[in-house]
Amino acid sequence: KSLPRDPAAMHDPAFILYTSGTTGRAKGVLLTVHGMLWVVAACWAPILGLGERDTVLSPLPLSHSYALNLSVLGILATGASEFIMERFSTNEAVRLLKTGEFTYTPGVPTMFHYLLQATLSETNISFPNLRVCCSAGAIMPATLNREFEKHFSVPLLDGYGITETSTMVTMNWPTGGRVFGSCGFPVPGLAVRIIDPASGRDVHIGQEGELIVRGPNVMPGYHNKPEETGKALRNGWYHTGDLAKSDENGFLTITGRLNELIIRGGQNIAPAEIEEVVNTFEAVLDCAVVSAPHEHLGEVPVLFVVPRVGQTVDIETLLGHCRAQLSAYKVPQTVRLIKEIPRTGSGKIIRYKLREQLDG
Repeated sequence: KSLPRDPAAMHDPAFILYTSGTTGRAKGVLLTVHGMLWVVAACWAPILGLGERDTVLSPLPLSHSYALNLSVLGILATGASEFIMERFSTNEAVRLLKTGEFTYTPGVPTMFHYLLQATLSETNISFPNLRVCCSAGAIMPATLNREFEKHFSVPLLDGYGITETSTMVTMNWPTGGRVFGSCGFPVPGLAVRIIDPASGRDVHIGQEGELIVRGPNVMPGYHNKPEETGKALRNGWYHTGDLAKSDENGFLTITGRLNELIIRGGQNIAPAEIEEVVNTFEAVLDCAVVSAPHEHLGEVPVLFVVPRVGQTVDIETLLGHCRAQLSAYKVPQTVRLIKEIPRTGSGKIIRYKLREQLDG
């Protein structure tokens, strides 16, 4: 006799969702109905105001926790209406948003980047009735956030979520002040710490450390991977592997991944810091930074750049732009032009594919 399809209790595992696998083999994350609905009740409904008066345009892939939580369970739980795009298309998304039928649009940073680039020539563009956009899945560059809001006159609220926490950990609020480049405050009800990975002690305000999380939305563990579960869940805390820092007002900023740090001659470099600077260069459409081995320094940063259509990236000018805004050891060692940055459906850079190009 087969087991029942649905779990007997809300706290029992009900979903197995796989991580994005950007740094290696994907892991199956066990999630519960309670944890998933808790995020709806603690984040989407009270912070973003998702409710029965909303009509959502969702371009998110349903195989990801972000979409399952917001675009499926969130819609059902709050009574909102929704149109789910079969796949994201910039032109189709612009057409739909111009109809005035939609009040709320979730996405990942690359989607909002494409919406902005596709409409820059339209000086008086309007998405009638669109009251808010929200972004998660990857780091949102401050420049993109600022330019999007200026161009469309619609708030774009950035948050930070991961599969292992049933999506959201932090979120910016539509009311009060914001810090562009920050992913906001911890979702009410969650405990969040930033620690020194070596000592396990909390770091000081403004210092970088590993973000760890405790709360009702944390996964029970990984499917059939007890060793990985034990490494990730320690003393009730989920160790995200993400680097973060907090300002004096509690705004959190994700600065990169522990296992993505580039250590150049003993000095740590976060790829996201370089990418933030490069994205402000006018001729750059998209970019990514990975490490390359170096005989004397151990590792050095290598920059991959996608030029804007119809524009040419002058590498020396770009490197000068980096030198003006970065410490000397953070300036990329080399720059490679590429047609497209490999990304997951949630917008995360698949860095190992870029490193394979270096090896080739």
